[in-house]
Amino acid sequence: MSHEILSVLEYMEKEKGISRPDMIEAISTAIASAAQRGVGAGQDIRVEINPKTGSLKAWTVLQVVDSVGDDDLEIHVEKARQANPDVQIGETVEQEIDPAYLGRIAAQTARQAIMQRIRQFEKDRIYDDYKDTVGDIVTGTVRRRERGDLVVDLGKAEAILPPRERVSGEDYAPGESIRCLLLKIEQTNRGPDIILSRSNLNFVRRLFELEVTEIADGTVSIEAMAREPGYRTKIAVNISQKRKPPADI
Repeated sequence: MSHEILSVLEYMEKEKGISRPDMIEAISTAIASAAQRGVGAGQDIRVEINPKTGSLKAWTVLQVVDSVGDDDLEIHVEKARQANPDVQIGETVEQEIDPAYLGRIAAQTARQAIMQRIRQFEKDRIYDDYKDTVGDIVTGTVRRRERGDLVVDLGKAEAILPPRERVSGEDYAPGESIRCLLLKIEQTNRGPDIILSRSNLNFVRRLFELEVTEIADGTVSIEAMAREPGYRTKIAVNISQKRKPPADI
């Protein structure tokens, strides 16, 4: 288990950019939760993972009592005081347990929970990477079609170009490069969906701002726009400052 954990930590840190402390917290919580639902049902279990070796240690949290009714949840005060002479009835102590005690079922359940947390980390990372790009032009590669949508690879994540956001008459095959407006990020049960557009009015506006020097430097400003996607676009502009006449030769 230690080798597997260490491999997960190293992979997620190097390939996905997820910090090791965050992954350790997720894995520790997953294993403890799985154990509490399985072989340690009802017990309060704490798990720690060594960030360098991936080795795992586990403790069960026991209530100090003067009469033990459940060995899995309680410990007699006299036994507890062998480790901590100052402990009082009603307090809790931690007793280290063999990680093997967690059992194969708990480990398998933990792996499933770990993968769920990994996917959640990836989803959160996608949102953080692209939330400041909404309204900007992005370039990607068309990968495939899914239920009428074009799936576009942006490098760090895949985005969706729905039929309603495409220009009539345009068609793209897998492997083709495509420029789109990053229209919005929708939060769904599956995680964040990055929605692209080529028909939105702001797609043309941002293209002009990127490609026309006078608009980019503020010499010319776009005052109004009207567009029929795939047919024509009308733009009203305003010159905000006069150009200097060319020098005499």
